[in-house]
Amino acid sequence: MPVHRLNHAVLYVRDVERSVAFYRDVLGFEVITELAGRAAFLRAAASSNDHDLGLFQIGADAAASGAGRTTVGLYHLAWEVETLHDLETLAARLAEAGALVGASDHSTTKSLYAQDPDGLEFEVAWIVPADLLDDAALAGRTGIRPLDLGREIARYGPTTAGGIGISRSAVGVGTGPAVS
Repeated sequence: MPVHRLNHAVLYVRDVERSVAFYRDVLGFEVITELAGRAAFLRAAASSNDHDLGLFQIGADAAASGAGRTTVGLYHLAWEVETLHDLETLAARLAEAGALVGASDHSTTKSLYAQDPDGLEFEVAWIVPADLLDDAALAGRTGIRPLDLGREIARYGPTTAGGIGISRSAVGVGTGPAVS
């Protein structure tokens, strides 16, 4: 039986309350369970998982992650948003929180990159629906360009549901019109 999706991720953090506040207030995660000063389990607003993120406190003296610099390890997690409007809203929230570190156009994916209070990087992405992919978008996957979110909203529309036919089924999901 093959694996079909990621169910949750667990992060070690210095201060669980600080991390909970960040993921709740900036990304809109809901706290499902908290073990005061030790751990918390959170769910993304539109998720059907029991929880999407586990946070385990290891203390203020913990060293920064060396993953990708001095040790092997996980580079980042990526979460998907429904629309480009959602991505635009999160870009503003992440910038306001001082967490936004980049924005990239991967052609078929429009991505924000940010860091949580412990410097752990994550991605928030809108995925171009399969029925809107064209030859130029598919060919563009070989390079990464800076994200021009305004241009992408003008091209695809602010409320077009992303990921349809790629990361999720089109069954029971309507898409908004693309703007050309």
